[in-house]
Amino acid sequence: MTRLSFNRALKAAPLIALGLLLPTAAQAQEAAPTPEYAMIFNTLLFLIGGFLVMWMAAGFAMLEMGLVRSKNVSMQGLKNIALYSIAGIMFWLTGYNLMYTGVDGGFIGSFGPYDFPAPGADDGSAGYSVASDWFFQMVFCATTASIVSGTLAERIKFWPFFIFTAILTGILYPITGSWQWGAGWLAGMGFADFAGSTLVHSVGGWAALAGAVILGARKGRYGPNGHITPMPGSSIPLATLGMFILWLGWFGFNGASQLAMGTIADAGDISRIFVNTNLAAAAGAVATIILMQLIYKKIDVTMVINGALAGLVSITAEPLAPSVPLALLIGAVGGAIVVFAVPMLDKLKIDDVVGAIPVHLLAGIWGTMVTPLSGSGNFGVQLVGILAIGAFTLVASTLVWMALKVTMGIRVSEENESLGLDKAEVGVEAYPEF
Repeated sequence: MTRLSFNRALKAAPLIALGLLLPTAAQAQEAAPTPEYAMIFNTLLFLIGGFLVMWMAAGFAMLEMGLVRSKNVSMQGLKNIALYSIAGIMFWLTGYNLMYTGVDGGFIGSFGPYDFPAPGADDGSAGYSVASDWFFQMVFCATTASIVSGTLAERIKFWPFFIFTAILTGILYPITGSWQWGAGWLAGMGFADFAGSTLVHSVGGWAALAGAVILGARKGRYGPNGHITPMPGSSIPLATLGMFILWLGWFGFNGASQLAMGTIADAGDISRIFVNTNLAAAAGAVATIILMQLIYKKIDVTMVINGALAGLVSITAEPLAPSVPLALLIGAVGGAIVVFAVPMLDKLKIDDVVGAIPVHLLAGIWGTMVTPLSGSGNFGVQLVGILAIGAFTLVASTLVWMALKVTMGIRVSEENESLGLDKAEVGVEAYPEF
């Protein structure tokens, strides 16, 4: 709001107050908001939702730093700072235009940096500030890269990861995003993904899976005869706090994906999204607790952390339409996926340090497939979308990881892995007193 507009608002305040004190029959009916006020509230939604999703970057950093061993904590902090920063630059440089400009029912938008309106030149004709929309979309892009970081922890070199992040956030994620959110070919088919169970979380999961297979497991993780060596994380309190920050940020992730807050109906729908999002996470945590007790007789807190996150990922594809019982079911199945998928990956000797593949890839697929239960999309189209996005991301990520492996190498030496990446690559230990 400009200073002139603010002064006008102050002068109008007494009249507004008088109107509130003297209601009329006409005022008893719901009045349609003016385009100006709708634009302001829509912009506010994008900005508030955007900084909540940005706060998820802190959650991912804390979660990952808590779940890696103490000798690799600083590296995870560095990677999370770097990936958020490079995602923002790449999304401006070409990502936003690839995702939203000129897709027109096709497979890709246009290359080139996004051109923001000059100061004072945004007339609100889009129904929101275009810069607020860019910011909101950018933080989603950064979330995708955060998923990859945790899976490949403790053995990947920093610079290959940095380069992969630039390609993922600047090219790969925007292309698949354009197929739906950019009004591309999947949108034309009726594919449904409200806030990104597949378009964000599964994309990050596929990229992480490709990297984990090519990179290989941490030294000593898998032994002969199916032996698995536990490698406990450095700080359960830090990981737990990270999970709660992610849970909080998810209200921006899902709630602001309503994309409008200019009417009473929009405000009501956003509130409903908050409720379903919260309950799905709670169901994911509770389901994990119950299954861990029944199967293992002990309740692993790291599994419960991921169970809650899986519930959040699962409801992200459609957080508005489900009834409360359905939201609880969707979240609970997400938690169950974690319980059964984590040991499955270990049997396949796919070393996922923080459990991101079950949480983001598999729970993301589940959440996207079940949207028809609440009336969004149909099962055939949902499957086509999941397979298309998965195939593209897996193949493209594999090619990028292989190219990096051949040209510069992606894995640290055995000596540096044993020493820890804090000493070997960062030069700053997270816990030097130990």
